[in-house]
Amino acid sequence: MNKTALTFLIILLTCSLEPAASQWIPYDETAELAQNASHPSPKMRYRLIQSKLLDRNEILAAASDQTVGFTEEDYQRLKPLIHGQDIPSIQSHIRSGDLTYEKLTQWYLYRIVKYENDRDKTLNCIIAINPGAVSEARMRDRERSAGDHPIYGIPVLLKDNIGMSGMPTTAGAAALTDNHTADAFIVERLKEKGAIILGKTNLSEWANYLSSACPNGYSAVGGQTLNPYGRRKFDTGGSSSGSGASMAAGYAAAAVGTETSGSILSPSSASSVVGLKPTVGLLSRSGIVPLSGTLDTPGPMTRTVIDNAILLSAMCGEDSTDAVTKDNPKNILYWKDLGKSSLKGMRFGVNKSFLSDSLYRVTVGQIVSMGGIAIEFEPEKIVLEKFSTLLSADMKADLPAYLDRYASDDIKYRTVNEIAAFNRADSLIRIPYGQTIFDGMIALEISDEELLLLRSKLHSDAVAYFEKPLTEYQLDAILSVANRNAGFAAAARYPCLTVPMGYRESGEPVGITFIARPFEEEKLLRMGYAFEQAAKLRQPPAEYR
Repeated sequence: MNKTALTFLIILLTCSLEPAASQWIPYDETAELAQNASHPSPKMRYRLIQSKLLDRNEILAAASDQTVGFTEEDYQRLKPLIHGQDIPSIQSHIRSGDLTYEKLTQWYLYRIVKYENDRDKTLNCIIAINPGAVSEARMRDRERSAGDHPIYGIPVLLKDNIGMSGMPTTAGAAALTDNHTADAFIVERLKEKGAIILGKTNLSEWANYLSSACPNGYSAVGGQTLNPYGRRKFDTGGSSSGSGASMAAGYAAAAVGTETSGSILSPSSASSVVGLKPTVGLLSRSGIVPLSGTLDTPGPMTRTVIDNAILLSAMCGEDSTDAVTKDNPKNILYWKDLGKSSLKGMRFGVNKSFLSDSLYRVTVGQIVSMGGIAIEFEPEKIVLEKFSTLLSADMKADLPAYLDRYASDDIKYRTVNEIAAFNRADSLIRIPYGQTIFDGMIALEISDEELLLLRSKLHSDAVAYFEKPLTEYQLDAILSVANRNAGFAAAARYPCLTVPMGYRESGEPVGITFIARPFEEEKLLRMGYAFEQAAKLRQPPAEYR
């Protein structure tokens, strides 16, 4: 081989392996922690950023091994076909032959390595990569047909409290580091329709129900999730923080989060993405690490409303192992006919207490300009007393039940008490912010009768909070800001959709949230789509364009 040919081969190999060209080396984060020590929000005065449990090079290798031969030139050439494109547009590029599911999946994996292997760009939002993603994508290329669901062949990320075979399901907790489970029910539905599960996202540990001092987006396994609109500057929201950040950064076409009270709405608003908290019972919770069996639900997190509708439809189905799904709506093609959506004549409740928020005020004006009717109302002065008692009582029973049914046989810790004791044995790594909520859960004593009465009262109070204005003013929906009514929506089990409504002067994203009656997701998605298409407010984060 002559010198010229050898040089060319070296360059070619270097380009092909570029994402894996350098190993991740943990860095000294002392200066970053010192800078955040004076952050205006106490919850963002971080004690740790990098995970002390996760080997990031394993994640990077799982991605890089599947992108051998995929070059920076490929990445840049395909970028206009993928980045910023909604799912229907991506599917049109597949049909035209300009793109394949294999290249689509490799593009996202390459992008994850490109940014997550850069200490100045990493968001700590990816906790695991599916080692079989690209091989599955190749199969989708071979087997695709005209009748496929639009989620077919599309790379999707899962919050890491959702079970999937082949990757651990940790809930971000050290105690579940090696928790290998079967697919959750919603994952089975996604796979049946041909979706590619790309990997798992970081989250607030135990769905943000470990410690009152723990920052949003922190877990012992994943470290501190950062906001792409301002790393260490803006909160990620919680607990589906990794799903929100990964969507904003363009790491997949769609992501799944979970919510008990605000855990989809909050990070979706914080990352300027679309998040739907469905009616409790529309989607199965089987195979998902629980917080509260009364209030938990998974839900879609995406960059556009139509993608949200597509992902929601792909996860639906009645689950015999989750009683709340009995007789739920099925086979609704939520994405169909969204283009015909209009706000004209729709009646929206405007919470007077939110009108001091300039973005909310402007958004209400925009909705009126689109033909919507805005009716101001004073919200009922209702306090959801002992809401946290319900959560603690539920988790104290529901978590052991999950562990008994789904956890790996080698997971030794089967009760909240055992997990708390395990954490205390190495508090610097496992619980650097303490575990005040777990400790309170252990101390909680409540009878079954008392819990039943509490559950009923919280539900009736929350329903009254929404139904008074909904009925009195014949409203189609109530308008809120981000997750500010999340507790009431949770207790009432009403669906909510948050859509980007702009940015504060600081650049921090904020979402407008539509709240409707149970199983009115189709109506919410139509509202959200009409608003999104007319307002066109979402902008990608500058450093991830």
